[in-house]
Amino acid sequence: MLNSGRVVATFGKHCLVEADGGIVDCVGRGRKTDIACGDGVEFKPIGPGQGVIERVAPRRNLLYRSDPFKTKYFAANLDQVLVVSAAEPGLNENLLNRCLVAAQAAGIPAAIVLNKADLAQTAALHDHLKGYQAIGYPVIPVSARHDVSPLLPLLAGKTSVLIGPSGVGKSTLVNALVPEADVRTAEISRALNAGRHTTTHTRLYALPGGGALIDSPGMQEFGLHHLSLDQLQAAFPEFRPYLGHCRFYNCRHLKEPDCAITAAAASGAILAGRLRAYQALVEERLAADQLHK
Repeated sequence: MLNSGRVVATFGKHCLVEADGGIVDCVGRGRKTDIACGDGVEFKPIGPGQGVIERVAPRRNLLYRSDPFKTKYFAANLDQVLVVSAAEPGLNENLLNRCLVAAQAAGIPAAIVLNKADLAQTAALHDHLKGYQAIGYPVIPVSARHDVSPLLPLLAGKTSVLIGPSGVGKSTLVNALVPEADVRTAEISRALNAGRHTTTHTRLYALPGGGALIDSPGMQEFGLHHLSLDQLQAAFPEFRPYLGHCRFYNCRHLKEPDCAITAAAASGAILAGRLRAYQALVEERLAADQLHK
């Protein structure tokens, strides 16, 4: 007989499944590792607090990153992606754009959480991020140490994932939003039998006001090798009014003459930094394709 549950933490080939109010340490069948935090699963118990995943329920969506060698799943069945940034240690704009592109390609709404709003230098960063707000990405200033109330309406009743580089205060945000987060972490540690898993992991917390919050490890890179050139282009929503207006029907918006998107960036209608981000992703994709020929 199979039991049903939801994956609340992932550790390489292992995952923790919440089922009937308890935590079960599970592994995938065979070499199966494509299990994400937030997945609904069916598992077969094989001992006290242990099980084997037999089936992953169909997903609404999946957020993941990839390079030419491996794929890293973050979370599934999401209502939104929250990319956390802060003026200290500084904006990682490359990572920000990659996270937004991944969310857009997966069909998941995204917003930017501007943490450490109490710092004086945050005002300049907030002003810079207004360009993203104009594209359609909400920017929510908060202070994880003093006031996270602006986030509460956005989180209520939804499953959200926090993504961002190390140092932007994601852990502090989680502790402010989920008072029992430290208790939950200790519970997970106990379920893992005193540190059998030492890799960083993704964790899901139930929110006091309803919904769930998934915390991912801090990162500096976000590979998008799984996206084709067409998918990359489609993941920049501000490009849409200009698509089909270039001289060449197959324009890649790099150095082609009479490119409508390049012209829009030159006029200020599109953020020049966003066009550079897109071009860097295309060059990366073309280079990878050459390696595999």
